[in-house]
Amino acid sequence: MDNKKIGLVIKAAGSLYTVRDKASGEAYECRIRGKLRLNDVRTTNPLAVGDVVHYEAGAAPVITELLPRRNYIIRRAANLSKEAHIVAANVDQAFLVVTVDFPPTNLEFIDRFLASAEAYKIPVSIVINKMDLYNENGLQEVENLAKTYSAAGYQTLKTSIKVKDDINLIKSLLTNKITLFSGNSGVGKSSLINALNPQLNLRVGEISEYHNRGKHTTTFSEMLEVEKGCYVVDTPGIKGFGLVDINPNELSHYFREIFAASQGCRFNGCTHVHEPECAVRKSVKDGSISANRYTSYLKMLEVDEKYRR
Repeated sequence: MDNKKIGLVIKAAGSLYTVRDKASGEAYECRIRGKLRLNDVRTTNPLAVGDVVHYEAGAAPVITELLPRRNYIIRRAANLSKEAHIVAANVDQAFLVVTVDFPPTNLEFIDRFLASAEAYKIPVSIVINKMDLYNENGLQEVENLAKTYSAAGYQTLKTSIKVKDDINLIKSLLTNKITLFSGNSGVGKSSLINALNPQLNLRVGEISEYHNRGKHTTTFSEMLEVEKGCYVVDTPGIKGFGLVDINPNELSHYFREIFAASQGCRFNGCTHVHEPECAVRKSVKDGSISANRYTSYLKMLEVDEKYRR
């Protein structure tokens, strides 16, 4: 008798995966049978939360097959590692949680995450968190950040877990969706999810006063039900975000405002680095494209070339 079933990976902890049966809703602790690969990319994790799989129930449940993904977020470690890590799969949207302090989020990190999400057609909202903690300078940084990414076409939210209206707004945007929550350690992802549903009672860490950096509190990825039909994927904090499988000639396509401006460039295939009559560089000069975003683009072109050598 064939006992192959279809399930959804809702938790990934090392080599053990929790799979929720698509039909019954029951959860099983599974291991992988054989090797599962993502095309030719070497990954540290063959499966991710959000993956749909074939599995066999029984005394020792096993996952036998990974079914096709409609999308995924994948990153390479910042140390030029040859291996990649799949953050989550089959998500409807992502919320990138950032902070301007306690700890500060690096702008290039934001741009790398956004470029990867654009490549795999995953909508992203930027959540600027911890609004209750910032002084006057911090609030000005928030406004600058929000202006930059709103101008690039991203929904930008300002949140505090102490403000009920902020939490209700986020909850309304999660309805009937699977949403990835991602960001650096310490930006308050778990606190936000707890505020959405206090019964989840996720572990929350503190910020290192010496380094002003977050400490890892989420050690594995897990899909959580905030309310009926509303799921979030909570992931460990990410430090670096190296791009995977993005051709340098196509990188500008994943910066929305750069791609839009590039239609006015004199040359097809303009890299927006040195060519004459480049509409992108002109837009940076006149301020209609953020100089910070353009700098991120140039750094990605330069740094990620090392992966292809």
